[in-house]
Amino acid sequence: MSLLAVGISHRTAPVALLEQFAMGDDDRVKALHELVGGDHIQEALVLATCNRVEVFAEVERFHGGVTDVSRVLARQAGATVEELSPYVTVHYEDQAVTHLFTVAAGLDSMVVGETQVLGQLRAAYALAREEGTVGRALHPIAQRALRVGKRVHSETGIDRAGASLVSVALDRAEVRIGDLAGRRALVVGAGSMGALAATTLARRGADVVVGSRTRTSAQRLATTLGGRAIELADTADELVDADVLVSCTGASGIVVHTDTVATAMQRRAGRPLAVIDLALPRDVDPGVAALPGVHVVDLALLQGERVAADDSGEPAPGPVAAHDISTAHAMIEAEAALLRAEQQAAAVAPTVSALRSQAAEVVDAELLRLSTRLPDLDPRSRQEIARTVRRVVDKLLHEPTVRVKQLSAVPGGTDYAGALRALFGLGIDTDVAREAASLAEAVTVDPERAGGAA
Repeated sequence: MSLLAVGISHRTAPVALLEQFAMGDDDRVKALHELVGGDHIQEALVLATCNRVEVFAEVERFHGGVTDVSRVLARQAGATVEELSPYVTVHYEDQAVTHLFTVAAGLDSMVVGETQVLGQLRAAYALAREEGTVGRALHPIAQRALRVGKRVHSETGIDRAGASLVSVALDRAEVRIGDLAGRRALVVGAGSMGALAATTLARRGADVVVGSRTRTSAQRLATTLGGRAIELADTADELVDADVLVSCTGASGIVVHTDTVATAMQRRAGRPLAVIDLALPRDVDPGVAALPGVHVVDLALLQGERVAADDSGEPAPGPVAAHDISTAHAMIEAEAALLRAEQQAAAVAPTVSALRSQAAEVVDAELLRLSTRLPDLDPRSRQEIARTVRRVVDKLLHEPTVRVKQLSAVPGGTDYAGALRALFGLGIDTDVAREAASLAEAVTVDPERAGGAA
């Protein structure tokens, strides 16, 4: 059994392709059960954000697992496996663990250091737990990823940088229309991204107006920020007075149409309008970007800036210090090594237990034989002999059992536990191994304590 990570992200695919992977809650649930319903995947977790969709799965066979995941991703995108293959990345075993930790820390995001992905990972893990698609293998890995992400953000300057897609997009808007303090901002969408956008705008001094398909959600968000809620039908009228529009709904089609914006621009007396589209699939009609006086910032623009930064060697949007990044990577490597050592130690435990059980059975059998050969031996002598024999056996077993745990924690792939089983002829009872695994699961860190609040 090994961890497999298969996905498509902003690093490998254009936004137009990522749009095809947009997943609602029902889509995620369907994908989870389709994954574990296959022949090669035992557990699965699906992380779907605005710039990635990745499956983390526990598999028995590498190639079978890759095939099963690729088929599910292709179905979701309405494409063939062959069409997607140039954009798919695959990580396996230790590399998959390190990749998951890197994603959780925000180091693989379009904006390096952003924090939202940690909350998205927590939600993905919670959904997988509810649907019963994570178990003994993925529980400790997901919980450790949440802990690593929180630790990186709290112990390095990455968190202090406060970078996010929202803040970077607003920076681009300010370049076009100036400081947002005192300006009116219309936020369409009251979900997690909408709440983040509205909160960030309020912190920058903007007068926030919130529109949503659900008036209650819009009112709740607006009230917390001292803003105002509107019906989506009133968006066109609100655009006349707004200086910036941020749209980030979960709709499957266009929300902000070209005609709507064009009509509003005719009533603005030449005032520029910044339009920020952070939805996937996109909310804003591409034709809006061609309207005079309208400046559009969307995921494709941010992705282009990221690619340009990567090609030039310059920092990506929302840069953080190189020292913070190297420190974060060092933390990730250390945590991945620790997790690997813990897993290997857990794998060795049934072998050590079986060896000691076998030794105890031999001692008991020999003491029984001694009692039949020397029936007149007094009880005190019999007890002393028993203690001596057990002490000798414990001392003989101490070194090999300690060494097998130490050696199993060293990278290299040597199956020392298997060698020990072969040398001593140990046939480990599957019930014993299962009981040991259940105990290990019972003492894993609680996910809320591991990840904290996003």
